[in-house]
Amino acid sequence: MLKALKAAVAGIAAIAMSCTNPAPQKPELTMKWKDKSLFDLPGASLDGRPFDLGALKGKVVLLVNVASECGYTPQYEGLEALHQSRKDRGLVVLGAPSNEFGGQEPGDGQAIAAFCKKNFGVTFPLLAKLETKPTPTQSPLYEFLGTKTGSLPGWNFCKYLVGRDGQPIKFYASGVKPMGEELLAAIDAALAAGG
Repeated sequence: MLKALKAAVAGIAAIAMSCTNPAPQKPELTMKWKDKSLFDLPGASLDGRPFDLGALKGKVVLLVNVASECGYTPQYEGLEALHQSRKDRGLVVLGAPSNEFGGQEPGDGQAIAAFCKKNFGVTFPLLAKLETKPTPTQSPLYEFLGTKTGSLPGWNFCKYLVGRDGQPIKFYASGVKPMGEELLAAIDAALAAGG
């Protein structure tokens, strides 16, 4: 029994540690996204209305695939603190709910918004649920980010830092904390880079 429990814990730890899936790197995808930026992509908010990613042009964006029932869900607190501490300098934290990893985001847009507001006071924008995995229903947002960085989320709360020019700077796995030194230093460097 103890051996089986240890194996299960090790398996969960391995999933949490990997948190990154390689993105397909195909010549046709490279060509498709070569001259595009985050700001060229379509978007929808949690309530289904269009979300104009082009309106973020000139901002630094931290896009995070979020979920309400994940072990990393408390990161919402750090994401909101990050948003509040740097929004006046040009940072936009952008949540992108996904139900692909452990079925940990089962609710609809209204339920997700209510959960985030009630439990973490989230004020940063949240997009409609998106599919991250490289399937025929993958969101163009993740096809773009994966093609540009070589990485796709392998679990919830993976992060993409995108510069003021709309180009991805770096992918961060789930375990990277929103207010951790590594991410803060990269965000501050991106904010200082101007545009």
